[in-house]
Amino acid sequence: MTDLSLRLARPEDIPALTALMNAAIAELLTPFLPPEGVKASFEVMGLDSQLIADGTYFVVEDGGQIAGCGGWSRRATLFGGDHSAGRDAAMLDPARDAARVRAMYTHPDHVRKGVGRTILAACEQAAAGEGFTRVEMAATMGGVPLYEACGYVLIEPFTAPTSKGYDVPLARMGKTLGGGPGALGPLASHGSMRG
Repeated sequence: MTDLSLRLARPEDIPALTALMNAAIAELLTPFLPPEGVKASFEVMGLDSQLIADGTYFVVEDGGQIAGCGGWSRRATLFGGDHSAGRDAAMLDPARDAARVRAMYTHPDHVRKGVGRTILAACEQAAAGEGFTRVEMAATMGGVPLYEACGYVLIEPFTAPTSKGYDVPLARMGKTLGGGPGALGPLASHGSMRG
C-alpha cells in the first residue's frame, strides 16, 4: 500500500533529488544500456535547477519519503541538467510550441507504485493550464514503456553525444493534451518529425 503525495520541489530538496537521480540512473538504466552507457548517461542527465526556480518541478513522496521527481517546462531546453551543454532558456509559445516534460526520475525502491504517472498527470495538467496543447520529452530507454502506456508516441529516436565517446540513446516523444492516446496530428505537421 502506498501513500503518495505530490508537492512542488523546493531548493532545499536539491541534495535529496540529486541522490535520487543518481540512484535511478545507476540502477534503472542497467537493463537497457551497457555499463559504459550508464556511466555516460550521468553527463547528459540530472537536475535542472531552473525548473525548481520556475515552480514547475514536482516531488512525489511515499509515506513522507521522496520517491520520485519530475516536471515540465515552458522553456526550450528538451533535456539535461545544470551541467549539460546546449541548454536554451528561451520561453516557448503555447500557441506554437510543445511544453517540455523534464527530468523524470523514480527511486529504484519506489518503481511500479504510480509515481511516474502521478508526476506526468500533474505536468500535463499544469501545462494545459498555461495554454499548451502539446507536450514533448526526451525519454530514456528505461522510461519509454511508461510514457507509451501514458499515451506518448515516438517522434524520433536520437542520441546525445558525451565526452566519454558513448552516444546515449534517447527518444523524442510527444502527446497532444486532451486529444487522447497517440493523438499527434499537430506534431507531425509542425515540423517535429524528421524524415
